[in-house]
Amino acid sequence: MLEGDVVGLARRPGDLRRQCAALPLTGTGPALRVVLVTSRETRRWVIPKGWIEPGEQPHRSAAREAFEEAGILGEADPDPIGQFAYAKRKAGGVLLPCEVLVFRLRVARLLHDWPERRERERRLVTPAAAAGLVAEPELAALLRGIAG
Repeated sequence: MLEGDVVGLARRPGDLRRQCAALPLTGTGPALRVVLVTSRETRRWVIPKGWIEPGEQPHRSAAREAFEEAGILGEADPDPIGQFAYAKRKAGGVLLPCEVLVFRLRVARLLHDWPERRERERRLVTPAAAAGLVAEPELAALLRGIAG
């Protein structure tokens, strides 16, 4: 789905919903890897993301999502490194336009068991490979920037 398609779904400024995401990174230099997970519904490759809980700081929400979705323990930077737009598919096929703030997360530990382990696949890949696996153009560009 292209950015224009997502923006075109919003009928009023309040229609655009905000989520947060962790960009989990491990290693350095040529050993740098991004942790991707599959979405539960469509099984496409994504970075851990979700809704910001009331009263929760967005970067802490990103770290929580990384734990729940991918079994990642780590520290998320407080300032976002970018954002991307996508359309979240809701019940009945309704598309909800979302803006996602992305926070760099330094992976401290990858767990063998985590809350959504049976619902998702996890993969460590180079930033360039991650850019080729994700569907969102803005996220792919962000990942290519990490690689360069």
